[in-house]
Amino acid sequence: MQDIKIVGTASYHPSSVVTNQQLSLLMDTSDEWIKTRTGIKQRYISHGENTSDLAVEVGRRLLKATGISVSDIDLIIVATMSPDAYTPSTAAIVQGKLGATQAAAFDVSAACTGFIYALTTAEMMLKSSSYKNAMVIGAEVLSKLIDWHDRSTAVLFGDGAGGVLLKKVETTEPLILAHCLNTYGNLANKIIAGGTNVDPTFPRKVTTLTPFEMQGRDVYRFATHEVPRSIITATSKAKISLGDIDHFLLHQANERIIKQIAKKLQLPLTKFPLNIMKYGNTAAASEPILLAECIANGLVKQGDLIALSGFGGGLSTGTIILRY
Repeated sequence: MQDIKIVGTASYHPSSVVTNQQLSLLMDTSDEWIKTRTGIKQRYISHGENTSDLAVEVGRRLLKATGISVSDIDLIIVATMSPDAYTPSTAAIVQGKLGATQAAAFDVSAACTGFIYALTTAEMMLKSSSYKNAMVIGAEVLSKLIDWHDRSTAVLFGDGAGGVLLKKVETTEPLILAHCLNTYGNLANKIIAGGTNVDPTFPRKVTTLTPFEMQGRDVYRFATHEVPRSIITATSKAKISLGDIDHFLLHQANERIIKQIAKKLQLPLTKFPLNIMKYGNTAAASEPILLAECIANGLVKQGDLIALSGFGGGLSTGTIILRY
């Protein structure tokens, strides 16, 4: 049978580290306050690199890691909520800078669930077309959307990118077992970033974007209820049990959220690797950065069953069950 296999992973982050102590000089907060409530100790912040720059570096690393020629890339999807511009898409910029002239390229906007939506889209396009190789990248420069004096949001986020290279292969067992995507548009106002209002006058003023705003308690309640439901639904579709899954790679939004999800699923926290202490919340880049790290350090091995799960703006959830 034919299925879709992850043949390469990569991640990249800016070089500049911003610690909790540094943030305490900008706002009324402290290292202890941030660590206790989020698990975050530091984050990487871009000094001039835009979202496409981070994504391009991930693309280059994917090509180098897999040995696949850039001319053989058929599809590039970038998941982001912090694109370089409304148009062109970040994926189009990546395609141009990589020289992937044969690749169709577009962005997916589903905030912190974006990578799961993009991965599912790429899988379906590879299975239903002549495409053979796809690059799926989650990339964010969230620092350009943040009010750096707002303690409720500024302490949470960081910049970074991660991605996978997917290949259509012949296999004796399914590699992507199931997915579950859900959107809760009635809760859309719980997370807003970069919003614009239509000026009633004409000619209108130059567009300005609103900084990131989040109703934290509502988002926490949403995540701890809906993510377990998403994971359970996906495992049911895959006809496996929760215990069959080796690793649960969840969006790194908040350590307390992940611990609560593990508790609700009645699973050991050791199955839920964490790197939020190092990166903060990198939205759509979160899951692929974590996946790349887990493979690089030997935690995730060939044949392991993985649940990748994202949650966030939309509001939305997404889970995909795959065999690495």
